[in-house]
Amino acid sequence: MKILLVHNRYRSGAPSGENRVVDQESAALAAAGHTVARFERSSDEIARWPAVKKATLPARAVWSTESARELGAALRAERPDVVHLHNTFPLLSPSVLHACRDAGVPVVATIHNYRLGCPGGTFFRRGAVCHDCIDGSPVKSVVHGCYRGSRAATVPLALSVSLHRQTWRSLVSAFIFISGAQRDLLSGLDLAPDRTFVRWNLIPRLDLPGRPDPEPGRTPVVVYAGRLDETKGVRLLMDGWDRFLAGAAEPGLRLVIAGSGPLGDEVAAWAATRPSVELTGTLDGADCAKLIASARAVLLPSAWEEPFGLVAVEAMAAGVPPVAAGHGAFPELITPGTDGELFTPGDPAALARAIADIARDPGRYQRYGERARRTYTERFDPDRSVEDLLGIYRFAIKNPA
Repeated sequence: MKILLVHNRYRSGAPSGENRVVDQESAALAAAGHTVARFERSSDEIARWPAVKKATLPARAVWSTESARELGAALRAERPDVVHLHNTFPLLSPSVLHACRDAGVPVVATIHNYRLGCPGGTFFRRGAVCHDCIDGSPVKSVVHGCYRGSRAATVPLALSVSLHRQTWRSLVSAFIFISGAQRDLLSGLDLAPDRTFVRWNLIPRLDLPGRPDPEPGRTPVVVYAGRLDETKGVRLLMDGWDRFLAGAAEPGLRLVIAGSGPLGDEVAAWAATRPSVELTGTLDGADCAKLIASARAVLLPSAWEEPFGLVAVEAMAAGVPPVAAGHGAFPELITPGTDGELFTPGDPAALARAIADIARDPGRYQRYGERARRTYTERFDPDRSVEDLLGIYRFAIKNPA
């Protein structure tokens, strides 16, 4: 099969799970013997634009004639069997769906976030989950200024959601949601159920023979690996860790935080006065995998309702139990008391109790880790994930929109 992947890459300065998923799936499809071509734009381009061109960005996010024209040329040159569309914001726009229709190529679209229902993309506002636009109408997002805290910046996104709702419904042959929880939150889109699939993100196997033995005399670690921002629950993580320390005569654990983001300075100032906390900054994939594999558990305190949760399954692949906020996709991925634990979302005391439990019972968390690796093999096998994706492609080819 020949597949054309279409994706607007996120800025390289802000590590993106979506970019990683696209790259991993591309590599897996090629390794399975399929021909993969790519049509991509990068948000890094915007920084090089002159001011006059930058002023056109809001309009381009609604409709990009340039992207539609360039994709049309790529479709004529590549002649793929199917287009797999990922992110269109901000440089591609839904205009690319029309280019695919004009070329007669069916589209499979993976929905990675909540942007089709929430211009901010997160269903999260002012530090809390927000479902004001869950019915499919983005009007309240403009009132709230949900994108970058600006009503003016939100208007083009809300306009795109409204103008292109029927475009998405009628020009996409198959939708892939990355969890059942995400699909349910976006039910207000009223997509055709027979064209809607739930398929978890592909997480490659790790080349790790087993959990590394801890260094003699070294305090065991728990790890947070991710973006340092409010949606990821970083402030909750700091509050929960402080409560854990307050209740522990001797912590018995170190917290290692890997990542960067808008709360980086705040996290650094907090960590500087806490010897039990170590910051690594952003790590490459291999180093991050080694860090996760060395942990007793991985903490996922997400404040927003994660559509998937890459790190949770990456931890399972390494035989490390995830301990996550019990909302979004996490209850779908993690079986509490078996391969990890869930705690009450947004509750720092609940997170502190979970951390204390990790410190108190290393044997149980070792058993969770062993089961987590089996869970990965049974539920997230990457070869089966590729086969599921190919099945969706075949459906789209046989049942074009």
